[in-house]
Amino acid sequence: MEYTNLGRTGMKVSRLCLGTMNLGPQTEEKEAHKIMDAALEAGVNFFDTANVYGGKGRHGWTEEIIGRWFAQGGNRREKVVLATKVYNHMGDPNDGPNEGRFLSAYKVRRHLEGSLKRLQTDHIELYQMHHIDRDVSWEELWEVFQAEVQKGTIDYVGSSNFAGWDLIKAQAAAKERHFLGLVTEQHKYSLLCRLPELEVLPAAKDQGIGVIAWSPLDGGLLGGNALNPAKGSRSAGQTERIEKLRPQLEAFTSLCKNLGENEADVALAWVLHNPALDAPIIGPRTLDQFEKSLRAVEINLDQATLDRLDEIFPGYGEAPNAYAW
Repeated sequence: MEYTNLGRTGMKVSRLCLGTMNLGPQTEEKEAHKIMDAALEAGVNFFDTANVYGGKGRHGWTEEIIGRWFAQGGNRREKVVLATKVYNHMGDPNDGPNEGRFLSAYKVRRHLEGSLKRLQTDHIELYQMHHIDRDVSWEELWEVFQAEVQKGTIDYVGSSNFAGWDLIKAQAAAKERHFLGLVTEQHKYSLLCRLPELEVLPAAKDQGIGVIAWSPLDGGLLGGNALNPAKGSRSAGQTERIEKLRPQLEAFTSLCKNLGENEADVALAWVLHNPALDAPIIGPRTLDQFEKSLRAVEINLDQATLDRLDEIFPGYGEAPNAYAW
């Protein structure tokens, strides 16, 4: 496994991040524990979750599964760089009018306490805002995040689904408080979703914010089975989109065959090639899927391959050139 610094921090994380959204709703607990054990054995030390994961009526379920895995001991907790998120509603009647999808000092404090209990830990390395809330001031948010850092309940703060200008505003406000601010931005990014290249990736790189890519296989469309999806798979429910993308997907499959690599590994290797990226998130449902994803870190894409991928999946370019000419 390869490692990199998390954003501009001194903490090292694996170049693959284990996403846990499927643990519970799609993957039963025993298999989930096997996947996490295999991740540590393979050197994957970076785990991402969220307080809301678990599905409708089961918010928090995934964190509970991880917590019970930590409780097995064997230094499992000590070996993991743990990331979770706050923003969404958790279905807690005690939140009263503060139930909903937004941020506040109240929500950050209460929901952090809930995550710590479910995860059976006393601290979280990376606490992420799951979405931007432009109706709350950065003065309020940075005050509560700073307090939690000082208490030792969190080490670093990250964001998710922020626009480029949100990152800049957040960092400017943090600088005024002599606070580190954001160290990561988790964003949707793949060969089929290159919009972040316009402004989010350049802004993050400029500010020293590491980018974590979610959905790097775009819901399975870049996983190699989209052209002949298995019944019940995520791709099977995207027939209309698959037909629209068929020429690109067929060209991609042809390229991967020529490389002697499978499509999912090439798609992940392409994300890893971008210097703004710390890690893509892999979200296996089975142990076999996890083990197969490890190959991506070993693949080096040459310039001819990168150029061909740009032809198949053209990007937008980078601002301001993409807007001006």
